[in-house]
Amino acid sequence: MQHFAFIQRSLDWANQYPWLDMLISLALLILLAILTNFFAKKVVVRGIRKLIEKIKFANNDIFTQHNVIRRIANIVPAIVIMNGIVTVPHLSIKLVNLVQMASQAFIFLTIALAIGESLNIFNAIYQRNPKSKNKPIKGYLQLVKLIIFVVCGLMILGTFLKKDVFTLLAGFGAMAAVLMLVFQNTILSLVASVQISSYDMVRIGDWIEMPSLNADGDVIDMSLHTVTVQNFDKTFTTIPTNKLVTDTFRNWRGMAQAGVRRIKRSIFIDQSSVHFMSNDEQNKLKDFLLLDQYLDTKQEELEEFNLQLSNQAIYNQRRLTNLGTFRAYVEFYLKQHPGISQHQTIMVRQLQPTSEGLPLEIYCFANTTVWKDYEAIQADIFDHLIAIFPEFGLTIYQAPSGSDMKILAQHTAQATHDYHVERSTSHS
Repeated sequence: MQHFAFIQRSLDWANQYPWLDMLISLALLILLAILTNFFAKKVVVRGIRKLIEKIKFANNDIFTQHNVIRRIANIVPAIVIMNGIVTVPHLSIKLVNLVQMASQAFIFLTIALAIGESLNIFNAIYQRNPKSKNKPIKGYLQLVKLIIFVVCGLMILGTFLKKDVFTLLAGFGAMAAVLMLVFQNTILSLVASVQISSYDMVRIGDWIEMPSLNADGDVIDMSLHTVTVQNFDKTFTTIPTNKLVTDTFRNWRGMAQAGVRRIKRSIFIDQSSVHFMSNDEQNKLKDFLLLDQYLDTKQEELEEFNLQLSNQAIYNQRRLTNLGTFRAYVEFYLKQHPGISQHQTIMVRQLQPTSEGLPLEIYCFANTTVWKDYEAIQADIFDHLIAIFPEFGLTIYQAPSGSDMKILAQHTAQATHDYHVERSTSHS
């Protein structure tokens, strides 16, 4: 009886201080929410994670890296507070409703975040598929996330305004034009993503070149709004997705698929060094293994042709030139080079003469797409051609440099000195 009397006296004393009763009830509710949160995260979530770790499947590590289950566990304390706040005495109805609405909004937001995290897991699993480079879905998943968060925002707004979501959507119908302006970039990016995917314009891993935006490198990421390019200088360029549809860019994927890379470079020849070849020059060039058969065949062809023109002037007859022989040599050389693809075009041609000389263009394809190997093959070819130019009596055009002017000045000074010496000698 004494115990019951003590409890009764405690209750009577507490009734004299309603705020104390309210604080005690709130403290108990918060303590209960903390305990349920601890139980959900430390026991349930940890148990589910250990269960997932024990189950061996291909994408086990992806599930352990993301916090979907942990986000869902955040709902538990919110539910406790939302349902337990009504049991706290001496609270105003408005405050109870506000706490319930805030808890419900927190639940909506947590669910939206959990769905977004689930979409991240789906995208990470999909990216491990080799086909994902051809058909990336990150942009579409971002659109789904955007829709989910818009719906979540409407549900939260409807919770505080105590209105249905469909009623809010009907009210937003009048703001469609404003929404179109607000989400203009999103709509353009979505349309561009569909076009890029449908026409297979760009894939992750492609080397693209877009001079207007200083982009020259590999595509490493494609999202709804942007395409990220890692340039060869290790910088990053972010390109708006719709720019790949509206602007011009170059995709080097065809080169990578063909396994060859084009060499297209010209050597400028001093035109004054081009001349008809004498017999001695032809005999000298026959020592080149690649030109022996060519010179014999060409000589027979010219003799047969000139025989038909025997009654005409000698300048109407065809004769071998050092430039034509050099072109033939370069073509034979390229056909024997191990670094040149023999299944692609091999061509040595003259371009329009310029004030800087006669361009002789070498057009062929290296049998590799590796940048370092490609440059080595190209350098090896032109090293050889530049070194062998004098053997054909040809010279490469080069603008006069400071050393050239210095040599000319020395020759002029020496000639002037010799002239004065000779003149003084003759007078004496």
